[in-house]
Amino acid sequence: MFKTLFRKKSIDKILLDAQKGYGEHDHSLKKTLGVRDLTAFGIAAIIGAGIFSTIGKASADGGPAVIFLFIFTAIACSFAAFAYAEFASMVPVSGSAYTYSYVAFGELVAWIIGWSLIMEYAVGNITVAISWSDYFTGLLSSINIPAFNINGIHLPDWMTMDYLTAYNGHLHAEALQKAGTSLNNLDDATALANNAWITAPTLGGFHFVADLPALGIIIFITWLVYRGMKESRNASNAMVVVKLAVILLVISVGIFYVDTANWNPFAPNGVSGILKGVSAVFFAYIGFDAISTTAEECRDPQRDLPRGMMWAIIICTVLYVAIALVLTGIVNYKGLAVGDPLAYVFDKIDLKLMSGIIAVSAIFAMASVLLVFQLGQPRIWMSMSRDGLLPKAFSRIHPLHKTPSFATIVVGFVVAVPSLFMNLTIVTDLCSIGTLFAFVLVCAGVLVLQNRPDVKRGRFRIPYVNSRYIIPVAMVVLAVLAFTRYKPETLSFLTNEAKVNEPVTFVTSLDSVELATVRREISTFVAPVILPKGNIDAVAYLTDLKADRYAAFINQSKISQEKKYEAGWALFKHKIPMWIFLVICVVIAVLCVTHKLSLIPVLGLISCLYMMCELGISNWIGFGIWLVIGLVIYFMYGYRHSKLREAA
Repeated sequence: MFKTLFRKKSIDKILLDAQKGYGEHDHSLKKTLGVRDLTAFGIAAIIGAGIFSTIGKASADGGPAVIFLFIFTAIACSFAAFAYAEFASMVPVSGSAYTYSYVAFGELVAWIIGWSLIMEYAVGNITVAISWSDYFTGLLSSINIPAFNINGIHLPDWMTMDYLTAYNGHLHAEALQKAGTSLNNLDDATALANNAWITAPTLGGFHFVADLPALGIIIFITWLVYRGMKESRNASNAMVVVKLAVILLVISVGIFYVDTANWNPFAPNGVSGILKGVSAVFFAYIGFDAISTTAEECRDPQRDLPRGMMWAIIICTVLYVAIALVLTGIVNYKGLAVGDPLAYVFDKIDLKLMSGIIAVSAIFAMASVLLVFQLGQPRIWMSMSRDGLLPKAFSRIHPLHKTPSFATIVVGFVVAVPSLFMNLTIVTDLCSIGTLFAFVLVCAGVLVLQNRPDVKRGRFRIPYVNSRYIIPVAMVVLAVLAFTRYKPETLSFLTNEAKVNEPVTFVTSLDSVELATVRREISTFVAPVILPKGNIDAVAYLTDLKADRYAAFINQSKISQEKKYEAGWALFKHKIPMWIFLVICVVIAVLCVTHKLSLIPVLGLISCLYMMCELGISNWIGFGIWLVIGLVIYFMYGYRHSKLREAA
């Protein structure tokens, strides 16, 4: 059985099946895409929620130096793009990383990759749909037409938010109120979520909270994708032109309002602050690999796919760096932790017209991302169905529209239903970890095939650079730096040194007696500051303290150690991904020496694996549960219906 789980498909067999139309289908996909279309699809997929939303939080954490994180992430994605391009040149069919893994590793790994790609395309689209809804409702509320007595179109809060955000916001608001924070002093996000929960219609205790605008845009995009590739391409190209024009306008106007004093300090929170935005910045690059799912609809996939990927990454990186410098130059980086940073910045300098233009363009930008991801997921399922791992219906091609019709409709449901209820942060991180896992295995797949004489090469091949000495020497240099320049941080990591809990985490974990104790301690600790009468807002006071003062307060507090500090297993479990990364790096260094591995895919594998480790243990656990569910489905259906198993 072990051998059958890792049976591989030959490239010749895949290409022969493609020429035959896979033997069971009378209709094939239309070949309509050129390199400009592919580049436009790449830009459409990459520039979306990242530049209009998550770039703000990343800039707030890292300051102006966040541009280095954009450059690092672009380089890491470029390494992965080289691997995708080589595979796309060898196997120019739909399926992306799923098909590539079938060739390199075998059926079980291919299924795992296909299953994890659902997290990139379907779960990623849930994220984008929620962000699109936020911008759309914000745009509606800003509409002002005095002639018709319209001063903003305001949808009820419970109709514009997912269930989990409203519920968690309500619980958080209650905890903060117990700690002395008044309703008027709640942060905007918590106040909005709390109001949505309180005002929502209820039935038997169930609160009807659902993001209806997100549902609407998914239905529209699914219909467009169902209609055909030509229609989707034209819509995508039009949306790309709009958002590129707006981004260039933002840069050309914003550059005149840049105050270079805001770039000092350039890296206010150091390396750790820059790296804190890994998830947000990587999410800003997700999508370039979706180009590879359109291989069967390219006129010359072996030539155009590699070019389309590279041009998309280069253009988007230049734009990201320019936007980050403009944003952090116009306002101080600390104020950028908002959901709509571009509109926020121009509001600050009283350019209301620019804010309106940005809000409108964000609607188009995020819709284009939805379009490309909705194109990608059905084509992955179509490839899996052709191999027998999913029911035949998923590979059904519409006779008129020439699209995988059934798979497209199912993807619409898979994205639409969770977008009504799921939390934005959860789906963002799950999307990132699923994508990075696919990138890691594609890079590893190139390494597995690099010396196999039976593999038929395409027109594009990654330039070979021997990593035999480069990788081991680089790892030794990094180890020396860790124990010299970054010795305190390294020793803290190795010894699992206890870490002080954040003020909000600390205060909201207290019961009423402990909270009263902390309030008394604050009244002593902050003297001679004049304190307000009544309950002290413990969260506000502790958050305003500088790091050393807050640490001193925690040290002298009589609250139990477990609530003041994160230590032992509770702290160590967050370091498990990094330990996995370090062990794998040692194994890779040994393989570089013994097998003379190609440098570029090795760097892609290491950099993508590192970004996976920065996502945290909770995301790894969620991803692990997702993979277990996928394996159960594989052994219940895919293993028994596999075409390779039937042939054997």
